[in-house]
Amino acid sequence: MSFLQNIPYDIVIFALLSLVLVWRLRAVLGRRVDVGGQQAAGPVPMPRGQERMDAPQPVIEEPSARFDIPQPGTRVGQILGEIAVSQPGFKAETFLQNAQKAFRAVVAAFAEGDRATLRTYLSPEAFAGFDAAIVAREAAQQKQRTEIVGINSLAIVDAFFSRVSGHEKARIDVQIVSRQISILNDVDGQPLIGTESVTEFSDLWQFESESGQGLPPSTWHLAAARAA
Repeated sequence: MSFLQNIPYDIVIFALLSLVLVWRLRAVLGRRVDVGGQQAAGPVPMPRGQERMDAPQPVIEEPSARFDIPQPGTRVGQILGEIAVSQPGFKAETFLQNAQKAFRAVVAAFAEGDRATLRTYLSPEAFAGFDAAIVAREAAQQKQRTEIVGINSLAIVDAFFSRVSGHEKARIDVQIVSRQISILNDVDGQPLIGTESVTEFSDLWQFESESGQGLPPSTWHLAAARAA
């Protein structure tokens, strides 16, 4: 009985909670789709017409990712045209370039527990989910190491635009295929989840922007993400 009384149940509960939240967030940041490797914007989000998602990138740039942009005659292409009319200077290719930078920054910020960067790129609702996983990880004294080895492609797969009483809302869904190394280590530095090998991940990230009376100039933020 004395042995059972000495078990630190609070630490055990924190560790279990951390593992559950990390597993759920891994479903947000991506899932392994090809065995052989494994698995995350900067100072300012994208303002109207300039879609900025600039952030220092510590990773050496690999050859440019492939961009897949719907043709103007398609349903999604027509919606992108409406967004371009609403946001002068908007270009789908520039948007994907900035989405690629945001992807790198958000993945790295989550691994490092950099809440300031996450707040910059995420909507309040999305930030809450990321922050909950970071809190649980910190409570269990776990460390996340993530390296984006390369980004294969970014594809605009869906879009939405509405204008009601001067209030405009736009959404663009981007499928991102990347190659990553991701490892979650325990307090002793032993791996709990992940592997040193490189794995291909497919993610669907949903970016949103709003503008209208009483709102600041249109900016894009990550509003939702899941494995694709």
